[in-house]
Amino acid sequence: MSIVLGCIADDFTGATDLANTLVKNGMRTVQVNGVPSGAGLRDLADAEAVVVALKSRTCPVHEAVKESLAALSWLKGLGAKQIFFKYCSTFDSTDVGNIGPVADSLAEALHTDFAIACPAFPTTGRTIYKGYLFVGDVLLSESSLKDHPLTPMRDANLVRVLSRQTDELVGLVEHKIVRQGSDAVSAAFGALKQGGHRYAIVDALDDADLGVIGRAVADHPLVTGGSGIALGLPENYRRQGQLGAPAPAELPAVSGPAVVIAGSCSQATRGQVSRARKLWPSHQVDPLSLEDVTDAARSVADAVLAGLNSGPQMIYSTADPDTVQRVQSRLGRNQAGDTVERFFGRLARNLRDGGVRRFVVAGGETSGAVVQALGVQAMRIGPEIDPGVPWTESLTLGSAGEEPLALTLKSGNFGAEDFFEKALAMLDERNGA
Repeated sequence: MSIVLGCIADDFTGATDLANTLVKNGMRTVQVNGVPSGAGLRDLADAEAVVVALKSRTCPVHEAVKESLAALSWLKGLGAKQIFFKYCSTFDSTDVGNIGPVADSLAEALHTDFAIACPAFPTTGRTIYKGYLFVGDVLLSESSLKDHPLTPMRDANLVRVLSRQTDELVGLVEHKIVRQGSDAVSAAFGALKQGGHRYAIVDALDDADLGVIGRAVADHPLVTGGSGIALGLPENYRRQGQLGAPAPAELPAVSGPAVVIAGSCSQATRGQVSRARKLWPSHQVDPLSLEDVTDAARSVADAVLAGLNSGPQMIYSTADPDTVQRVQSRLGRNQAGDTVERFFGRLARNLRDGGVRRFVVAGGETSGAVVQALGVQAMRIGPEIDPGVPWTESLTLGSAGEEPLALTLKSGNFGAEDFFEKALAMLDERNGA
């Protein structure tokens, strides 16, 4: 037995977002966090898709390339027939990477001279028209993403953005071609390849467009995009007889204390934090006060654990753009982010050791720090809470099982304002609380 689809995600929330999409469309999917050492098919049960979650979106380019190639090698060792490089539906990156350099390295390793780049995810309001990425009804460059603390996106033209990250030619397949069907899209791909293009940005306005694009890339060794494009892939494998009967997504059977950890400063998370502060005891973290991360994490953990029996609690560093700018001007952008991530990683470990078993985490970088600190090797994907965000249950690969954790890893921009309480209510109902 071998897996059908091997996926490489550049952050942890994006990985669960992708895995969620695949599960909803009938693929048995497991997420592994980082490249496992020694874990093989025996440990992945009957998985048809495996998503490798990396923390490579904002790291130095050479590190992102190295980690992505290691993930590719491991997935090929499992027999993956198609590779999917997943990045954010808002194409979060910088002018030097990491999307372009990673895509270049994967394409070269797979000996392919063409791949699409389609971050569209209409369910969450991310659409592409004439190569321009929209968030809701505004251009990416006019949305709140223009002021993202790590990857500000101030150009909505994806052909230009990707062209700045690669020496390869980047073309465009417009929506009027996508509406003509998969044969027309495939023909457009062929024309671009003949013209020397390695990449094609592809317009998509709704899920029907993603289905068309999915059929057109059925024989592509490499697909790159947001999780939305994965809507169209499972049907290809089903048509080829490569999938078994879909298994229902089940909520984690994990009871016990719960916490919310919020590190994202996105507009959506700010609204969620504001609402949750009115419901539960909350602990705000100021990065400028974290002179000793270890002591600070221990102190906050002690305060949380002391009141844990009374219900959920929230720990957050979420702040408005002016506050974020002030912190970054004092510490520097990279040091500010690294300090907060190290704090949340140590905090999560202290909370786990103190009995916390259910974690709601907001923010891609924060989620990566928490999952790595907790030593979570893999996760079984459960049902969806809000579009793009499922509950998951921790798995242990290749060793004796540890007591499982329930985790939901939420991209900063995802989820309704009541996301935190909705997530925990789902688990309470499942576990009879």
